[in-house]
Amino acid sequence: MTSDSDDDALSWDGDDARASKRPPRERGSHRPSPEADAVREQSIIGSPTGSVGPPVTAETVGADDDETAPLDDDRPALGTGMLLTLGVVGGIYLLYSVGWVVGGLRLKPLANFFVADAMFLPWFVLAVAAPALWFLAGWVLTRGKATWIRLSVLLLGVVLLVPWPFVTVGAIGS
Repeated sequence: MTSDSDDDALSWDGDDARASKRPPRERGSHRPSPEADAVREQSIIGSPTGSVGPPVTAETVGADDDETAPLDDDRPALGTGMLLTLGVVGGIYLLYSVGWVVGGLRLKPLANFFVADAMFLPWFVLAVAAPALWFLAGWVLTRGKATWIRLSVLLLGVVLLVPWPFVTVGAIGS
């Protein structure tokens, strides 16, 4: 038992009264545009009083939806590769923040010998927050730029923000 319409599999019998009034589509035919669907439905259904209203065109289909529609920017959505890369780079930045905490706490006894806590603490907090701040700034400031520019700014942060106290003291031991 085959059906002429691909939409039959997605609905129950009697589910939509308007569906029975539509002529069945032939297999392989292209689906008409939303404007053509709106014009056809307007001519079939008409207005609540039974009279057919003005023709529906592309200009009148979404004319009164402009105030309630969310602002739609013309940027394309991020691809799978870019989302995966952002996740990996974000994970690296998170590990860098942990590395700055561990490395900074290992240097604290040495820092107390040379500088006061009032000097050490603000720079320690800034060092821990630097990877997250770089990621946020790189994301926001390269908003309208090409993908390769955004990615190169984020990768530059990966190179510049290496937690050297963790790398050097962690390699030597404490």
